Amino acid sequence: MSRVHDMGGRFGDGRVTPDLEDAPVSAQDWHARALAVTLAAGALGQWTLDRSRFARESLGPSDYMAFSYYEKWLAGLADLLVDCGVVSRAELAGAEPEASPLAARRMAAERVPGALARGGPVSRDGAAPRFAVGDLVRTRRPARNVLVPGGHTRLPGYAAGLTGRVERCHGCHVFPDANAHGLGERPEPLYTVVFDAGAVWGAPERAGDSVSCDLWDSYLEPLA
Repeated sequence: MSRVHDMGGRFGDGRVTPDLEDAPVSAQDWHARALAVTLAAGALGQWTLDRSRFARESLGPSDYMAFSYYEKWLAGLADLLVDCGVVSRAELAGAEPEASPLAARRMAAERVPGALARGGPVSRDGAAPRFAVGDLVRTRRPARNVLVPGGHTRLPGYAAGLTGRVERCHGCHVFPDANAHGLGERPEPLYTVVFDAGAVWGAPERAGDSVSCDLWDSYLEPLA
């Protein structure tokens, strides 16, 4: 199932304009607050990073296209808070909040630098890689979650059904297609696969350009 967020290679969505090097990290004050409240809510441990990505992907198409970057974050967070029973719709609308059993898990300000420094490592022990550096592989087509119909996947639509070469193996990592839906981490080998830009886009900016994607083992099949 294709979702509106999977926009790579589409026509008609406007020009991509990279941010300037000297642009501020937060263009508006509320952007930093949106990031902060998202991180603080994630620290409550009620969802995974992959589930939070899926929440943003699942916004209605009209909202997704109309919202700015951080508006998408806040909308996805609001859905997660309600779906996971952290807050009620009435509380989001301004009703007096009830005492929460999760209050003790709040992230105090002094803990933030350490939490950001640690990050959220997703490398795990798991199966040996099927592919080696230099192997030719083909990506699965269509680009979809085979565990959950319409579910989250990190295989972009523009890279589906293409032949590429393994450039690097990163070891085993949490498999997002499962982890976004409460099916466990199910770690798989993760690879960087390089594709010819002409095969991906049809008309590359320059001959010889390439596109690199980090792809999980089950997204790939050997090229006989």
